[in-house]
Amino acid sequence: MRVQVNTPGTGWRWVRQGVRTFWRQPLAMSGLFFMFMVVVSLLAMVPLLGTAISIALVPAATLGLMAATREAEQGRFPMPSVLVTAFRGGAARTQAMLVLGGLYATGLLLVIGISSLFIGDLPAPTVDSSDMSTEAMSAAMNRPGLWIAMLLYLPVLMAFWHAPPLVFWHGVKPVKSLFFSLVACWSNKGALLVFTLGWMGVIVALGLTLGLLGSLFGGPQALQLVLYPIVLFMASMFHTSLWFTFRDSFRFDEADETEEAGDPPLPDDPR
Repeated sequence: MRVQVNTPGTGWRWVRQGVRTFWRQPLAMSGLFFMFMVVVSLLAMVPLLGTAISIALVPAATLGLMAATREAEQGRFPMPSVLVTAFRGGAARTQAMLVLGGLYATGLLLVIGISSLFIGDLPAPTVDSSDMSTEAMSAAMNRPGLWIAMLLYLPVLMAFWHAPPLVFWHGVKPVKSLFFSLVACWSNKGALLVFTLGWMGVIVALGLTLGLLGSLFGGPQALQLVLYPIVLFMASMFHTSLWFTFRDSFRFDEADETEEAGDPPLPDDPR
């Protein structure tokens, strides 16, 4: 396994590939993401353990959406079962994915816990959901805990960015996958920065377009009717593009590439 370094311009190509692949199977990709969000919401209703379990399922869901993207890229309709790909590779791979999920939940809860120490003595701002003015957005963004949480979450995000496919499709141990993911993200920081800015630009452009259409055809009430479907589509398109960031960041030997094409064998498979 080798890390491949991409030019910064590759980040914009990942955005375009994600959007293009999403529109090959828009109902399937958005439906799969919606199914995951429903499961997370239901689990979050369970006291104490519900939130931790829902967070721990994020790496598995990321892998499932990557598998769905591969299906859509090849012109096939991703079935709902692809969302549980992480639990269909045998006991060893399932255990590794559960360990990875536990590590992710631990890391994210630590980030939340540490950042909450910096906002505990501050009154929580009350923001009207219908108030999207510059002042309201500025008040929300000027909370110290938010920026601390983002800073602390960045290395966690980098460590888990490529970890799910490394663990499941290539048999990398969970802890090692975090290291390789960090190295790959740092080596491709220019491309990932352009990737992030590209998606921010798409989201801002869409927000401005929706705001203009809402003001022309009914105001805030009309905007609220279409806001959730648009957010669902945007989130689905973003997750569709994650597969391309992984595919172009690593190179594997021929045996591993052949292994990736089908259901992965167990790590101790003689192949």
